[in-house]
Amino acid sequence: MGGNSDDAGAEAMRQAFRRHAAGVTIVTMSGPRGPVGFTATSVASLSERPPLLALALSVRSSIAPTLRAADTLLVHLLSRDQQELAARFAALGVDRFAAPTRWRRLGTGEPLLLDATTWLRCRIRDRSATGDHWLVVAEILESQVDPTAEPLVYHDGGYGTVLKSDDRPAASAAKPVGTARPVGTAKPAGGTKPAGGTKASGTAKPVGTAKASGRAKAVERGAKAVEGDLGIRGRSPSGS
Repeated sequence: MGGNSDDAGAEAMRQAFRRHAAGVTIVTMSGPRGPVGFTATSVASLSERPPLLALALSVRSSIAPTLRAADTLLVHLLSRDQQELAARFAALGVDRFAAPTRWRRLGTGEPLLLDATTWLRCRIRDRSATGDHWLVVAEILESQVDPTAEPLVYHDGGYGTVLKSDDRPAASAAKPVGTARPVGTAKPAGGTKPAGGTKASGTAKPVGTAKASGRAKAVERGAKAVEGDLGIRGRSPSGS
């Protein structure tokens, strides 16, 4: 009984999160045998003061021992043209840091992906085994941010992007991400499954710009105090 209930709950969660668009990141660390890294959609802002983020990694991952021993890690927030890099760091049985991956070590030792224009160097403050994943809380120590980069987003088995709302015609608001490959049944070798999906969508679906309701628009235009998490509260009054 319990097993069937657990299976049904897990499937319901996978189906729900297939529909939830999430930003794509690559997390890297320095391990005893060299650099390690994995693609994840679980990275989320957690606290502003101090600046904390959270992420998750499967307890069954080959990278889990490195995560348990590491003091620091790098989170790279990927851009719309980096779907191949995301797929490489989600693939099984490959050297993710071999060419064509371009990387170097920071002075502090962490492996930095040179093609990522936004990254966060973090010190791990807490890690705990929660369910079948490690839950990690890390403090941001150093960062580089490209505010012009269009994000890489994972949704319903494919990669896409999302653009800010503006005065352009609706037909031009959504842009496909080149020839993004469907993710299909490939699992990230080491961690969080992107958006929980296992079925290929055929072609990547562009994630357009959601049209705000009247109330949401009012909030975007003028409200200074907004209820919600750090990501929502961090929006400018114009909604950008």
